[in-house]
Amino acid sequence: MPVYGGIEAGGTKFVCAVGSAPDDLHDEIRFPTTTPAETIGRAVAYFEAQAKKYPLAAIGIASFGPVDPDPASATWGHITATPKPGWNNIEFAPVLRRALDVPVGFDTDVNGAALAEYRWGAARGLDTFIYLTIGTGIGGGAMVNGALLHGLIHPEMGHILLPPHPDDPYPAGFCPFHGNCMEGMANGPAIEKRWGQKAETLPADHPAWALEAHYLAAGLANLICVLSPQRIILGGGVMQQTQLFPPVRTRVTELLNGYVQSPQILQAIENYIIPPALGNRAGVLGAIALAEQAASSA
Repeated sequence: MPVYGGIEAGGTKFVCAVGSAPDDLHDEIRFPTTTPAETIGRAVAYFEAQAKKYPLAAIGIASFGPVDPDPASATWGHITATPKPGWNNIEFAPVLRRALDVPVGFDTDVNGAALAEYRWGAARGLDTFIYLTIGTGIGGGAMVNGALLHGLIHPEMGHILLPPHPDDPYPAGFCPFHGNCMEGMANGPAIEKRWGQKAETLPADHPAWALEAHYLAAGLANLICVLSPQRIILGGGVMQQTQLFPPVRTRVTELLNGYVQSPQILQAIENYIIPPALGNRAGVLGAIALAEQAASSA
């Protein structure tokens, strides 16, 4: 069986692995995201060492963004206008391709996670669904009619604009680009700035969670109306607060107000808005799946 390399490139850490499937990962390493030269260099060194044990058929990169995933573009494989300091307009995938001389698949971290859930997880058997990560940022990947969604660049679901809730003590939001977008209202840093402490330290009955559920549900209701997904998968650190799932589902139903006449929403929403089956491995497994795609199209 071919062996692939995968990089889940996050804003705080990189996860690199070699293997071919969830039950066939031979090795994995994690390290902090520092400067581009140091971090990408460390990934290259890791795969150069692994290639001596496992001839790698391809590398896949599922990266924080924004990125340029267009293979025909002069800046394919670059991280573009990211808010992460020091990482603007950084060449990424081409560095791996030159150093390792193998095909490289490149996409957003959330598109990668969506692909992994499609192959091995909670989206098996579906052809149109959404994967959202709610954490340090908010991003969404989508598969539509069996293909990952790109278009002009790639989806930026976390930056859809939301009306402020009247009970929000900081209705302007916290996104440096848009203020009251979904990311600016509901990501982990927004929760911390609004309430003065990290999300994971807030008790389950804190008013933060009702407000968080409202903002997430408002974003999901918009996305349901736009893409008509067969399922929505919610991952990321904030969604480790599993008490969020029931109020998010309830609020989505309220906001849609019976307009979307689907049994999945009206009768079985607990099976419609769900956590990822692959847990926190969805990102790196998505990178492995991107590598497999790159090898097959090379």
